[in-house]
Amino acid sequence: MRILWVKMGGLWPATTGGRVRTLNTISELARRHQVTVITTHGHGDDPDGLKQQLSHCERVISVPYAVPKRGSAAFAAAVVGSWFSQSPVDLWKWRIADVRRQVRSVIADGGIDLCVADFLFAAANVPMEGPVPVILFEHNVEYLIWKRLAALETSPWKRALFEMEWRKVRAREAQACRQADLTVAVSEDDKELLQELGSDIRATATPTGVNTAYFKPGAFAEVPTRLVFSGSMDWHPNEDAVCYFVENVLPRIQSEVPGASFTIVGRNPGARVRDLAGRPGVEVTGTVDDVRPAIGAASVYVVPLRAGSGTRIKIFEALAMGKAVVSTTVGAEGLALESGRHFLAADTPHDFAQSVIRLLRDPARRQALGDAGRALVEANYSWATVARHFEERCEEVVAEHAYAGRHADCGAHLSRAGSPRHRGARVVAGEHNAIGWSHHHS
Repeated sequence: MRILWVKMGGLWPATTGGRVRTLNTISELARRHQVTVITTHGHGDDPDGLKQQLSHCERVISVPYAVPKRGSAAFAAAVVGSWFSQSPVDLWKWRIADVRRQVRSVIADGGIDLCVADFLFAAANVPMEGPVPVILFEHNVEYLIWKRLAALETSPWKRALFEMEWRKVRAREAQACRQADLTVAVSEDDKELLQELGSDIRATATPTGVNTAYFKPGAFAEVPTRLVFSGSMDWHPNEDAVCYFVENVLPRIQSEVPGASFTIVGRNPGARVRDLAGRPGVEVTGTVDDVRPAIGAASVYVVPLRAGSGTRIKIFEALAMGKAVVSTTVGAEGLALESGRHFLAADTPHDFAQSVIRLLRDPARRQALGDAGRALVEANYSWATVARHFEERCEEVVAEHAYAGRHADCGAHLSRAGSPRHRGARVVAGEHNAIGWSHHHS
C-alpha cells in the first residue's frame, strides 16, 4: 500500500504516549509499505532526528509550526476565533494552511491508496471526503477528556468554558468519525463511545503496544519507598493527576512511611507542577532523554489520573519493567489488566494511599505484581503484533475503496447501456481476501 500519514504536533523526540504509539506503528508499516509522513515541528522538536528515525519511509515532510500556548496572544486569538465558529479551540489552533497544502499536493500527485488522520487534530487538514479513503486514528475520545475536566473544575467560569468546549469537541469528533471510512480506537471502551456518536460511524479497536526489549526489568537500581509518575506534563490530565496526588494522597502515605518520596517525570511542566518541588519529598525532573532510569528507580509506579481517555502507554512501560503499579480506574481504562493480578486499582485518596503503603511494606507482593505485568505485555503487546492488527484494518479499507470504485465504474457502464442502476456495495471487515486483496500487496 501507499500510505499518507498526517500527524499534528511533531513526532520526535518521542516524549508523549501518542508519539510513541505513532512512531512504532509507522515503523512497522514502513517495513512492507510505502509511507509518506506529513507532520509539524515546534520548539523542542527535532525534524532531522525524525527523518533519521523514519529513514525507511518514502518521505518525511515536517512543517514548522508553533502551536499557541495558554496565556499567549496567539492562544487568545485562537480562543476568540473558535467562539465564532463551530470548532473548539483545541482544534482551531491546529488548522495549518501549510499542512493542508502539502497534503493536497501529495494526494494530487496520485498513487496514494490511503490517508491516516492521526488524532482528531489532523482531520481539519485532511480531505475527509476526498478521492482517497481516510482512517481516523483516535488515540483518545477527545470530548471525554474535556467532559471529565469540566466535572473536576471548581472555578465556575472555567467550568463553563470546559462545558462549552467538550460539547463543541463532541460535535466535531462525531462529524470526523462519520466522514472517515473507518475510525480506529485504542480500546474497546473507546470504540463503543465513538460508535455512540452516530449510528453511521464505523469503528474498530486496536490494542496498545510496548517495546519489551527496550523496557525490561533489572537494568536500574530500585530506590526504597520511591514513587514515580511519568508523562507529558503539558497535558492537562497529567498535571491534574500529579497535583491531586501531591495534595491528597502523598501526605497520607508519608504519615505512615516517613521516607516516601515522589518523582514527577515528563516534559514541559508548568508553574503549578514546578511549584510541587517545594513540597517535602517531591522532585520534578522536567524533560529527560531516557525515562527508564526514573521508572527503574520506582518501588511503586503510580497513575493517579482523574481525567483522560484512550490508553496509557506509561502503564505498559512500567509493567514491562516489572514494576508494581497502583492506578485509578480512569488511569487503567481500556487496558486488558486485572486488578489484584497485574496492578492495584484505587479511586479515593484513602484507598490509593493504603494500596501504595501495603506495597511499600511487602516486597514479595510488589515482585509478584511486577512479574505478572511483565508476562502479560511480553506475551501479547509487542509493537509488531499491534501494528499488524492496524495494518489489516488499512488493507480492508483500501480493498473496500477499490471494490466500490470498480462497481461504480461498472454501474455507470450499465446505466449507459440502459441497465438498472447499480446501488453500490460494502465489504465486510475480514472479507477482503475474497475480492482479491493480498496481505502482501504493496
